[in-house]
Amino acid sequence: MVGGTNGGGMDDIGRAETVMTALTQEEQRLHDDAAGTARWRRWGPYVSERQWGTVREDYSAGGTAWEYFPHDHARSRAYRWGEDGIAGISDDHQFLCFALALWNKKDPILKERLYGLTGNEGNHGEDVKECYFYLDSTPTHSYMKCLYKYPQAAFPYEALLAENRRRTRNDPEFELVDTGVFDGDRYFDAFVEYAKADVDDVSIRITITNRGPQRAEIEVLPTLWFRNTWSWAPQSPRPSLHRATDAAHVAVEALHPGLGRMLLECEGEPQALFTENETNYERLFDVRNEIDYVKDAFHRYVIDGESDAVNPLGEGTKCALRYALAIDPGASRVIRLRLHSGPPASPPAAFGTAFDDLFDKRKAEANEFYERITPFPMSDDLRAIQRQAFAGMLWSKQFYRYVVERWLEGDPAGPPPPAERLDGRNHEWVHMYADDVLSMPDKWEYPWFASWDLAFHVVTFSLIDPAFAKEQLLLLTREWYMHPNGQLPAYEWAFGDVNPPVHAWAALRVYRIEREMYGRTDTLFLERVFQKLLMNFTWWLNRKDADENDIFQGGFLGLDNIGVFDRNAKLPTGGHIDQADGTAWMGMYCMNMLTIAVELAMTKPAYEDIASKFFEHFLRIAEAMNHVGEKEIGLWDDEDGFYYDVLHLPSGEHDPLRVRSTVGLAPLFAVATAQATLGEKLPNLRARVEWFLAHRPDLADNVASFVMPGVNGRRLLSIVNRDRLSRILYRMLDESEFLSPHGVRALSKYHALRPFMIDSNGTTHMVGYEPAESRTGAFGGNSNWRGPVWFPINYLIIEALQVYHYYYGDDFTIECPTGSGKFMNLWDVAMELERRLIGLFVRDGQGKRAVFGTCERFQADPQWRDHIPFYEYFNGDTGAGLGASHQTGWTGIVAKMIRQVAQYDGRSEKER
Repeated sequence: MVGGTNGGGMDDIGRAETVMTALTQEEQRLHDDAAGTARWRRWGPYVSERQWGTVREDYSAGGTAWEYFPHDHARSRAYRWGEDGIAGISDDHQFLCFALALWNKKDPILKERLYGLTGNEGNHGEDVKECYFYLDSTPTHSYMKCLYKYPQAAFPYEALLAENRRRTRNDPEFELVDTGVFDGDRYFDAFVEYAKADVDDVSIRITITNRGPQRAEIEVLPTLWFRNTWSWAPQSPRPSLHRATDAAHVAVEALHPGLGRMLLECEGEPQALFTENETNYERLFDVRNEIDYVKDAFHRYVIDGESDAVNPLGEGTKCALRYALAIDPGASRVIRLRLHSGPPASPPAAFGTAFDDLFDKRKAEANEFYERITPFPMSDDLRAIQRQAFAGMLWSKQFYRYVVERWLEGDPAGPPPPAERLDGRNHEWVHMYADDVLSMPDKWEYPWFASWDLAFHVVTFSLIDPAFAKEQLLLLTREWYMHPNGQLPAYEWAFGDVNPPVHAWAALRVYRIEREMYGRTDTLFLERVFQKLLMNFTWWLNRKDADENDIFQGGFLGLDNIGVFDRNAKLPTGGHIDQADGTAWMGMYCMNMLTIAVELAMTKPAYEDIASKFFEHFLRIAEAMNHVGEKEIGLWDDEDGFYYDVLHLPSGEHDPLRVRSTVGLAPLFAVATAQATLGEKLPNLRARVEWFLAHRPDLADNVASFVMPGVNGRRLLSIVNRDRLSRILYRMLDESEFLSPHGVRALSKYHALRPFMIDSNGTTHMVGYEPAESRTGAFGGNSNWRGPVWFPINYLIIEALQVYHYYYGDDFTIECPTGSGKFMNLWDVAMELERRLIGLFVRDGQGKRAVFGTCERFQADPQWRDHIPFYEYFNGDTGAGLGASHQTGWTGIVAKMIRQVAQYDGRSEKER
């Protein structure tokens, strides 16, 4: 059995597996950044891919964010809270931004940002309609590379909008590749690379390749601008950009009171265009502009030919360097720039061989770093997939600023917002003050942090940058994020929504991965998180246990349309639902807090008392899940061998909602094992546990035995006992139910022919198997938990199976798949699931990748087939990618799966 970086509950206490020794160059940069001696992470890909249509920019009375600030306004209207761009970077306070703008001589709009449909325009909700790929990045962003594919024909804005509006929810989405705009390979590949020579010295290389059969023209406008921080309050200082007079070639000087002086030097002789990052009120609102030069000046100058749109004095707060290129078929042109804080360099030194040598050096260091992360044998294809998964995680960092009190009340220099806002969205979160670089689920579709997504992000980040992973978790528990009542913010559309309580699990995973891979034991981090999560745990007890019987509700809990009713709304039947997943999540939370308390008690005995508290609480939750009170209203259905939600009606009746879904698998997650020697190390805890088991055997009977020793004397603490584990796995591993070729489905395929239905007040509510996009607009309509494969749930299943194996060992086998006649131990079942999930991205025997579905261009074209998008979720039958196309966030956890499978496969049978 492999130890590695999987979860092992209390069995992992004090253990270290693999420790890295001598540092690579990238690790040294990470070390220096964490120590505060060199801020290597100051500059990074912190520019959003969509700032328009966000809650932060919405000042409407009714919270209509998409309509208040649409895409058509984005080129002309200054943003209040952040910036967006293509392949952009900024400093970590987003004072100064750099990104790419393009024009193919045909588009009606200067391509400064990615286009997509709003939640009301898309037939399956909001959706970016562009083709771009994150190809590489190191954790300090010392090297980064991405690719944007730009059509040579006019971008089909209207066709995308009209066709998606015409289609119904029963139809697939109409994508950019479906429009024919890439036919004949008539497009440009725009590669953008960054390489840091020093903390404030970033070299930029833009390579434009003509993939088409004819010579084609393109204008490339690398753009430098300041986030508008001066228009919202009187006397706010205004930074400035101007043509540098002390440079021998084209250069732009940037002066900012908080950032200091920066210089953007440019190869060649581009035309330098200047304007202000200010709203064009005349275009948008038919109101005279107070200043002459506004945000959309470059669009008007380049496309509309307005010669007076730009500032002839060569100064402003936004600048573009205009390169006009004509590129032969198959040829490439390279543009070189350098953003730094030093004096101007002479032209030969600025862009000579040393410039390209720096890129070669940083790429070599990136290769060295990632080889160190996964030093096990694997195919080139797998290594490339893992590298792009890491790249997607790193490119999805974003500067996120949102001061809720100021947002609600309005700015001193602006008009007061509508009074309705004071009782509207997020009005109970006035303490919220975000001004940080955060990991985003997807910088276009979800350009705002989501707390339970973030818990999975940090597990992957901990492999490559544990310091950043810990910073993210600590931020969410700080007093300017966490509500004074202890609730964690969910996401900006509704901070008060309830997500699964997975942050203790994430903190424990980050702590252990850092210890096991890097040999560092950061108990201070663990203790800081633990102290804050005690408040959050108490909030759950007080708010989500309606009958005070340790059965929890919680609402939709991140699973959108998983249930027959909207679990976030008032039930049409009246009453309430006792949620199997809500209760299981709390069992898992309790277990994680117990494990952290035991870890801390190893050096601080006072934590033995709190560990005892969580042990007892876990037993009560487990008892409640299996039967409640005298009537024994359990969430376990012995006839079906599965856990279900239970509907409690006002009449006093209660009905199990027999939907076979993730809800019934969640109890598997509440599991841990303990070493046989744990009682010797913590005698006070042992005494308390023994007393409790002796005096409350009724509670102990409802969990997997903590008394009966397993492999190597280990003890097991789990909601699910051996018999129930077997029965749940029987369904989960059945390919006609949960098990797909590419992982575990969120809803059993059993419901394809047998949908669950319930009547209420003359209305029939139904849940059926839907392997692709949702066919209903309920619960948002752009996420679907009724059949597709989702990585976060699969990952928790895999970890749980590994923990069960620690206890049961090889003597516990299960048929996998069900009915196949092939039996596996639980570790091998976990490995089988990981291989199926990894297989979504790997070329099969025909050279095709399941993630690409039926798109022939992605499947066969050598310029497309190796660029991997990490989707939000995947078709439960075919594995085709669905939902947000760049949600590397939690899907990026495939990088950790690849590492674990490679490590496992690289060991001998005896070592396993």
